[in-house]
Amino acid sequence: MPTEDLFAAGREEAARAQAPLPARMRPRELSEVVGQQHLLSEGAAFRSMVEMGKLTSLILWGPPGSGKTTLARLISRSTGAHFEQLSATNAGVKDVREVLARAAQRLGEGRGRTVLFLDEIHRFSKSQQDALLPGVEDGVVILVGATTENPFFEVNSPLISRATVFRTEPLAPEEIADLVERAASDTMRGIGMPIDEDAREALAQRVGGDARLALNALEMAATIAEGKGSPVVTEECVAEALQRRIIRYDRTGDRHYDIISAFIKSMRGSDPDAAVYWLQTMIEAGEDPKFVARRMVIFASEDVGLADPSALEVALNAFRAVEVVGLPEANYALTHATLHLALAPKSNSVALAIRAGAEAVQGGAPGEVPAHLRSGATAGEKAMGIGVGYVYPHDAPAGVVPQQYLPDGHESLIVYRPRRVGDETEVAERVRRIDAILGKPERSVPP
Repeated sequence: MPTEDLFAAGREEAARAQAPLPARMRPRELSEVVGQQHLLSEGAAFRSMVEMGKLTSLILWGPPGSGKTTLARLISRSTGAHFEQLSATNAGVKDVREVLARAAQRLGEGRGRTVLFLDEIHRFSKSQQDALLPGVEDGVVILVGATTENPFFEVNSPLISRATVFRTEPLAPEEIADLVERAASDTMRGIGMPIDEDAREALAQRVGGDARLALNALEMAATIAEGKGSPVVTEECVAEALQRRIIRYDRTGDRHYDIISAFIKSMRGSDPDAAVYWLQTMIEAGEDPKFVARRMVIFASEDVGLADPSALEVALNAFRAVEVVGLPEANYALTHATLHLALAPKSNSVALAIRAGAEAVQGGAPGEVPAHLRSGATAGEKAMGIGVGYVYPHDAPAGVVPQQYLPDGHESLIVYRPRRVGDETEVAERVRRIDAILGKPERSVPP
């Protein structure tokens, strides 16, 4: 190893000794990494690429504390490449160009390749991302971008087309527990203080799969234990360190859309427990309650519809409660509405009717309004047959008369197909009787 590398390694070790616990416990080789087995198991594409030294630019996409920075450093270490790190929050085009210039010089002098780790790459502007392109395209640097957001939306197409995307996942509670135990028992890099089983389990369950948060909380809990004269980290120390459960949530990011999706799908699947769980996740994380209430209003028509006509009223009342009362009290109304919608019979006939009606309208030239349905307000119009021949339905015993309401050529159009669930069963029977009078074709039940 060159002398300059020895000095650099020594400085790195000295800095690591004073660093926070997550930095001290950072794995030094792939075998030390906890979790991400889909990337690191034998034969996995990511592991094979690193072990064979056949590196290409890549993007690591995953939640905070899932090991993106660690994997980037291990890529560099395992291949002997020089490691450069930039953060998109404070780096600009000038910084990128300087890194590329140093990397080109290093490559030209035969000192090997450079891994450029760009944290939070989704925060880079288009011009900043464009500045990276020449170095990535020419192989001057191996770009490793890290992002918590969907890179297919947030990273420029030319850049993402030159990179392989790998997804990192939150650590499972048992993986967090293993990591915490390692850090507790390690007297060199860890805290060197035992943690009892209940405390370890509590920490594993309360950090949402975030390894960095778990280790930071462990270090704080150890400090609290030491201050209390306790020889062991207890569950009480962990609770004090965390203060409250940290919910990983970003109101503008993927997690925001994932959780509202889980909420809607849980109500659609008629699981009240899951629906309330995801609702409270959003409430605890500070989601805008009006956003949640608006989605419930949509759901009431899209997924419940005429199977329970009261669902829309319940959802609208919940939205009104949010406006009038606000949180935290409006949580009662939101939960009330969530339970009602989750337990209501489900019908998507309204959504299907919208789709079928739109397809019919878009499928050709707009149909002309039949003459007898037009507004014939003047004598001249009536003389032309406009508004003439319309039969007033209230004059018929059943309130329905056999009369054409659709444009010529569309007389047999069917867009609404009632489901025989909940209250819509009665609606379906009523529609059947009306169709018989109007001469409509039989409506098939939607699939």
